[in-house]
Amino acid sequence: MKVCLAEKPSVAREIAQVIGADRRMDGYYEGNGYQVTWTFGHFCQLKEPDDYRPEWKRWNLHDLPMIPDSFGIKLMRRDEGVVKQFNTIKRLLDAATEVINCGDAGQEGEVIQRWVIHEAKCRKPVKRLWISSLTEEAIRQGFNNLRDGREFDSLYQAGRSRAVGDWLLGLNATRLFTLKYTSYQDKQLLSIGRVQTPTLALLVDRYHEIRNFKPEPYWVLKTEYRNTTFTRINTEAEQKEAQDAPDEQSRLRALGYFVKEDEASKALETVKPARSLSPMLRLRKAASRRPASSTSPRCKCSATTSWVYRPRIR
Repeated sequence: MKVCLAEKPSVAREIAQVIGADRRMDGYYEGNGYQVTWTFGHFCQLKEPDDYRPEWKRWNLHDLPMIPDSFGIKLMRRDEGVVKQFNTIKRLLDAATEVINCGDAGQEGEVIQRWVIHEAKCRKPVKRLWISSLTEEAIRQGFNNLRDGREFDSLYQAGRSRAVGDWLLGLNATRLFTLKYTSYQDKQLLSIGRVQTPTLALLVDRYHEIRNFKPEPYWVLKTEYRNTTFTRINTEAEQKEAQDAPDEQSRLRALGYFVKEDEASKALETVKPARSLSPMLRLRKAASRRPASSTSPRCKCSATTSWVYRPRIR
């Protein structure tokens, strides 16, 4: 019997329908030489600190950093439903002639399923279903082109290394900052993580950028023809340069604006004699506004003052 291990029940159901495993059993589907079972997403996790050493259960600065000799895994939850499903998976894997890893096609999906197979102490040959869609055509094509599970060893090791890094940083740094910068009376947890901490830093930096923003005046040369305003359009290179500018004035210059009135006036005087200009040239003053609190870059609004030149039409 070939056992397919999917990442969640809905995926198992889609796969079972395509490969002919149409009999619903307790915790799996069966039919046509296949058994299709499932996990509930993150079924297993790295062990907790006190799983390695009992004294690590108590938060103590003197125990930091906590670095196990080797990392082990365990079931993420010990409730009745998880234990029952895991025992079903283990029983099916023990009797299988071949195991097909049907986890999501990615680093995380590889780690999730391999940890379950490892926790079940399965030593059977493993094939890999590598698909990015759950359409009937994609599933059939995937089963016609099953790959050796060993092809994805590097992907698994990368995902496992990331999980170990998260454990080392998150658990040690969280305990360190919480113990050093809070008191027992505060009961405040200072959670540190690989993703959440840099993300929080970005939000804080943005907040300070908005609070400390100082608007810079700039001038724009425009022309009007038949009640339509024309001006230059920034190139992609200019927009990229503006994004990387170190300050507001550099950003405005990169976008082709004049940051000094005399520079703008000089440019206006230069183009006045041109025959091809439309009936109105306008040098317009504007001011850069405080950045919006959203993810948009910086907003600009026009000031009410304008300098207008109306050349004679020839």
